[in-house]
Amino acid sequence: MSKRLIPYITMDGNAKEAIEFYEKALDAQLLFVQTFGEMPENPDFPIPAEVKERVGHATLKVGETELMFSDTFPGSPFSSGNQVSICITTDSVEQSQKMFDALQQGGQVGMPLQETHFSPAYGNVTDKFGVTFQIFTEVRS
Repeated sequence: MSKRLIPYITMDGNAKEAIEFYEKALDAQLLFVQTFGEMPENPDFPIPAEVKERVGHATLKVGETELMFSDTFPGSPFSSGNQVSICITTDSVEQSQKMFDALQQGGQVGMPLQETHFSPAYGNVTDKFGVTFQIFTEVRS
């Protein structure tokens, strides 16, 4: 079983600009980028045209570490200076569930841990100290 902590930066429509900046400033390499428009469509939640070019998820390699990014979905709360969370990445649904359950004690669930198109178990929670964690379970190959 593996476990990693990855800083996750949420931007408000300017993630592409931030990614380009950090690529140069940190001599980073873009590993992955996907816009909201490139994600699988969900008929229950259609993506407005003005959102499709926003970054849904991106990963930069900075030395031996990673830095992740996304843009907010318009209308989602955003506060400049408070847009960094910690992404805990595991390869075990059971481990993800255990950590999620522990972190939510006295905290607040932003998105329940659930299967998504990109993960067998993903969710986010702000713990009792106000620290936001994303729990991401990698797909086993």
